[in-house]
Amino acid sequence: MSILKFDNVSKSFGEGTARTDVLKGIDLEVREGEFLVLLGFSGTGKTTLINLMAGLEMPFSGSVTFKGSPITGPGRERGVIFQNYSLMPWLTVTGNVRLAVDTVFPNLSKSEKEAKVADYVKMVGLSHAATRRPAELSGGMRQRVNVARALAMSPEVLLLDEPLSALDALTRANLADEIESIWEADKKTCVLITNDVDEAIVLADRIIALNPDGTLGEEFHVDIPRPRERGEMNHHEGFKQLRGAVTKYLMDVGFAAKAEETKTLPQITAIHNEPLPKALADARETTLEEKYLDFSQIHKIYPTPKGPLTVVEDFNLKLDKGEFISLIGHSGCGKSTVLTMAAGLNAISKGVIRLDGRGVIGADPERAVVFQSPSLFPWLTARENCAIGVDRVYPKASRAERQDVVDYYLERVGLADSMDKPAHSLSNGMKQRVGIARAFALSPKLLLLDEPFGMLDSLTRWELQEALMEVWSRTKVTAVCVTHDVDEAILLADRVVMMTNGPQATIGRIVDVDLPRPRTRKALLAHPDYYLYREQVLSFLEEYEHGAKPKSAPAEPEPKASASKAA
Repeated sequence: MSILKFDNVSKSFGEGTARTDVLKGIDLEVREGEFLVLLGFSGTGKTTLINLMAGLEMPFSGSVTFKGSPITGPGRERGVIFQNYSLMPWLTVTGNVRLAVDTVFPNLSKSEKEAKVADYVKMVGLSHAATRRPAELSGGMRQRVNVARALAMSPEVLLLDEPLSALDALTRANLADEIESIWEADKKTCVLITNDVDEAIVLADRIIALNPDGTLGEEFHVDIPRPRERGEMNHHEGFKQLRGAVTKYLMDVGFAAKAEETKTLPQITAIHNEPLPKALADARETTLEEKYLDFSQIHKIYPTPKGPLTVVEDFNLKLDKGEFISLIGHSGCGKSTVLTMAAGLNAISKGVIRLDGRGVIGADPERAVVFQSPSLFPWLTARENCAIGVDRVYPKASRAERQDVVDYYLERVGLADSMDKPAHSLSNGMKQRVGIARAFALSPKLLLLDEPFGMLDSLTRWELQEALMEVWSRTKVTAVCVTHDVDEAILLADRVVMMTNGPQATIGRIVDVDLPRPRTRKALLAHPDYYLYREQVLSFLEEYEHGAKPKSAPAEPEPKASASKAA
């Protein structure tokens, strides 16, 4: 029996030439008691779809009904959990949930209301924090309050508008598991919109893709038995096949055609890559190929009122020239600290980092960094932002040659048609493309990436990963990428370096990724060894989950043999 129904629904915003069609001809039935996931990416209209279900928007044409009656506005039978938690900052966890209970159950006694509030707070695992205010809670805890408050409305349908997208990977996975447990217990009808394929498969009975043109795409039925334990699903053939099919569909319908490449890279050399004077070159025995980047007994210690705090301890790692390393671990393990020390942006407390035989001291364009948040000047164009630093790096090149370098890399990251747009008019994904192009334009000896795709939706992330790999395959620059995404770590790297939990974090394990290059996400998902690598990384992260500090011996971090890096 259907509880929510869309009959030929279209939704537009604006009028005349300013009109934007968001949803087109939507026919959809949500069955009572099912967990439906609508999977799509930015701009596909998924939030508009949820708003129509919630009664926060009205259709331009067609009808949206709940139990056969037209939806004319919001109703408590349809509880909504938004991406951004809207909590009353002056109220405690209990006080925020009590608002919903007072609204829905005004006739209950004070003790009955208190008991009901306590039940919902316990359901989302916040009994220990019931008296805290939102400012004292983590992002994951605030979203739990949001879930508890929505459940306290006792809705017949729970509508979830990307409630987990702003959370770190571990918190996101744990909260998704809690949502599934709540759904299993009450069998409420749930509709979730997300851009995360794994999240969709873990939670859904049925997955429906949303196409970029605002129409409904392919439907996928999830027949994997519940409960669906994430580690076990890595071995489940049905999960692998479904994951591959959904990913392939989204990539096929979502990736725009690449602009035709017209630029070639001029034959000019960056100042930090120019040949050394013969005497100096002889003394250094030419450029190092092995142990090109050497982290030797690295420590990072911060002073605190309670005494020195060692964040990173005895970090030892050697990279060959042209090697790509992914650095992964739970939040607070010191990944970004290691990266910023390599960039020269964070002083090394003990030990030394050597690049091409010289110790790292201070920031230098020979070490280019791409941060999680795009750092662009909003009043400059994409081309002007990318050109920053190029004059210094290529002092002997002509102005035309330097411009060719900028245009070449902007074109390679898919910005051929947007070079002259100001940064403030670009999407987050486009801004990050500029950041990547700018880093490569400096022709660095070392590329450092600090969760460069962490703030982007999955499809944009996939696109930029492919763009990054394509440009890296041309340059073979030595690279270190900090990430919390297991698939991203394996997709990009020659080796995945896993860090133990902090404080006193160090290298816990290293996995050599002997998969062919050039790599694509589709090809990797079909590779027989891919899920074996994934299992090794997932097992390590599970071992260190929730701040655990197992007493396993760290792996010896030796560089890969050069043969294993061959395509």
